[in-house]
Amino acid sequence: MGLAKLKTQTNFTPEEYLAFERESDSRHEFIDGEIYAMAGEILSHSRICINLSGEARLKLKGKSCEALSANMKVRTTTASLFSYPDLTIVCGEPSFHDLKKDVLTNPKVIFEVLSPSTADYDRATKFLRYRMGNETLTDYILIAQDYCFVEHFSKQPDGNWLYQSLSEISDVLRIDSIDCELSVTEIYDRVELKSFDDIEVEEK
Repeated sequence: MGLAKLKTQTNFTPEEYLAFERESDSRHEFIDGEIYAMAGEILSHSRICINLSGEARLKLKGKSCEALSANMKVRTTTASLFSYPDLTIVCGEPSFHDLKKDVLTNPKVIFEVLSPSTADYDRATKFLRYRMGNETLTDYILIAQDYCFVEHFSKQPDGNWLYQSLSEISDVLRIDSIDCELSVTEIYDRVELKSFDDIEVEEK
């Protein structure tokens, strides 16, 4: 899913963004005063999102944590970023930006499915805002949409973030903070995956 900057104005306030977004027929993200339109998703991206949602809901059923869809906005504490994660896990009572309850402020786990056009943005710019602006966030998980590769950033007791990656379809993604395991096989169910060699050839 790509992003395209709106050039009609710069330096929007968070309040201006929300007023615009709540009247819009399409979704937009907000970062540092700029508004970006979100493009559509390809089949593999859609399948992964559905697989994630289904698996997370099943594994969290009866627990204090729950999965929220890609239509739930998430805000950083500083309000420098309003985004639509592909899947968000919240634990306990959800906290919201205002009474409309459409902007979550206490995410526990965030999943982003990477597309070629947003991979660098999700991995660097967005993650920096998330980890600096959400004290409740303990896990940030990136999932490649074209080949089997899952990156898991988990917050440690000392405040540092541990990086782990999974690249085998038989792997299991363990998220200790919510006592949950997700099968990589299920995450990529029905997805036609490329090999790493295919990706390297395309990049050349």
